[in-house]
Amino acid sequence: MTDRITVAGAEPYAVVVGAGALAELEALVPDGAKRVAVMYQAAVADVVAEIEKVLAARCDVVPIEVPQGEHAKVAGVAVSAWDLFGSRGFTRSDLVIAVGGGAVTDVAGFVAATWLRGVRFIAVPTTLLGMVDAAIGGKTGINIGAGKNLVGAFHPPIGVICDLDTLESLPRADFAAGLAEVVKAGFIADPVILDLIESDPAAAAAATGPRTAELITRAVSVKATVVSADLRETAPVGPGGLGREILNYGHTLAHAIEKRENFRWRHGDAVSVGLVFAAALSHAAGLLDRETADRHRTVLDSIGLPTSYPAAAWPELRAAMNLDKKTRGRTLRFVVLEGLGQARILVDPDAVVLETAYAEVAR
Repeated sequence: MTDRITVAGAEPYAVVVGAGALAELEALVPDGAKRVAVMYQAAVADVVAEIEKVLAARCDVVPIEVPQGEHAKVAGVAVSAWDLFGSRGFTRSDLVIAVGGGAVTDVAGFVAATWLRGVRFIAVPTTLLGMVDAAIGGKTGINIGAGKNLVGAFHPPIGVICDLDTLESLPRADFAAGLAEVVKAGFIADPVILDLIESDPAAAAAATGPRTAELITRAVSVKATVVSADLRETAPVGPGGLGREILNYGHTLAHAIEKRENFRWRHGDAVSVGLVFAAALSHAAGLLDRETADRHRTVLDSIGLPTSYPAAAWPELRAAMNLDKKTRGRTLRFVVLEGLGQARILVDPDAVVLETAYAEVAR
């Protein structure tokens, strides 16, 4: 059984969630597509083989293996794909399919957005992080030396397939890392997610847990609602506003950590630390009660995610945050909370407030 969550906008598309959802992929492939590039990482070669088997009679399927993790999100990978598209005669009626984690959907979406100024693509995320975050919403991009996701484009897919069967072979640590984005969705919009995790953390941390489908569907629904209202991150965040920036809760510090670690940390692990920092910042700024701030650490600890980072790293992290996408000019802007499901932007917080918040992470 599958659930279908619609992402609205100029060109609406469905996110299909459920065991066996891959069976719905063929119906998404447009009739006019003669060539299909399947960008993937080695760990999901079996899924690619299934896709080739299904589409071979209809299309020329071109598998493109990319490096593991964030190493896929570099300019060289995009250039290689463009060169291959050129040599194989890819036209605007052709298609790109991304199979794998968030790094693959990011780079494949970017390649699709920029080839001939935009060809269609379908996302088939096979990690929890990809399913609840990276594959939905049309943000595509690559990393450069200056920071994460600084080069990219808005290019929504024509469909997203989240086959829960693919999670069964996912390493436990990778599944847990994806839960950081699920927890984030709970704090910014759907507190039922937090209740479900707290009722049985061990089950929540297992890909085959009894609440896995519900947790994923709820997190996907949060993101779908937000990006439907604000694709290009231009709407306000705050009372009455549903701006897409809300999804960056915890990410300002997270991206700085990833840069400092040269992307060796899992994105979800960095987000987990970033959520604790964002909650501490919300409290230090006098916006969020201590109990809700502390709940971040408690929930994340319960599912085995990191919640601290070295004290000595603060000067380097503070400098890296100046290049965060939410920064305007030289002014830092953070997504913070005033309560469960009540996000706002905190502009240019005092240095003492920032240091007080980081002390909560460094303890």
